[in-house]
Amino acid sequence: MNTKNTGSLENLSLFDYEDELICGVDEAGRGPLAGPVTAAAVILDPAHPIEGLKDSKKLSEAQRDLLAEQIKKYALAWSIAESSVEEIDTLNILQATMLAMRRAVEGLKITPNLALIDGNRCPVMPVRSEAIVKGDDKVAAISAASILAKTARDHLLAELHSVYPQYALDQHKGYPTALHLARLKKFGVSAIHRKSYAPVKALLKDI
Repeated sequence: MNTKNTGSLENLSLFDYEDELICGVDEAGRGPLAGPVTAAAVILDPAHPIEGLKDSKKLSEAQRDLLAEQIKKYALAWSIAESSVEEIDTLNILQATMLAMRRAVEGLKITPNLALIDGNRCPVMPVRSEAIVKGDDKVAAISAASILAKTARDHLLAELHSVYPQYALDQHKGYPTALHLARLKKFGVSAIHRKSYAPVKALLKDI
C-alpha cells in the first residue's frame, strides 16, 4: 500500500490505494464555542470524478454548497454524523471528534476496508484506518468529506441562529470571534454553548 506523504490531490489519491475500497474522513467544528462537532465519510466513485475538490477552508461558501451537491449525487456512499455539545463537554473535544468520525464511517451504506483520516490520529473502529496530516489537501475523498462536514455544520448553525438570534451565529458559526464573545457577555451562556471551553467556562464562574 502506498502511504507517501505528498502535497497534492494528484500525487495522493484514490488510485494510489490499489485494490482498496477507501473512504475519506474529516471533521468540522472543533474550535467553535457553540454547536456540535460534525464529521463526514465519503467513498468516491472513480467512474464519476468530481472537479474542484480541495480543503473546504480554501473554498467559498457557494463553491462548498455546489460541490456538496455533486458529492451527494456522484459518490458511491457518503455519511454525515455529529457529536453533541453534551458529548463534547463530557468526553472532551478530541474524543467527541473521534466519536463523530466513527459514527460517520459506520453510517456508510457501503463498508470500506480502509478509512483515510485527516489529521494525525484515528478513531477506534472496526474499519482499518490511516491518518494523513493535511489529508484534506492531498486525498480527494478526504477533501469531499471536509466539504460535507463543513456544509452540514454551517447549515445546522444557520438553523440554531433562528432559535438563538442574539448570538449572531449566522455570522461567526460559533467561533470565538470578538462579536460572539461580546454577545456571550451580554446575553450569557446558552444550552448550545460548550461549557468546557475556557471563554464559556470563565463566564459561568462569574455568575
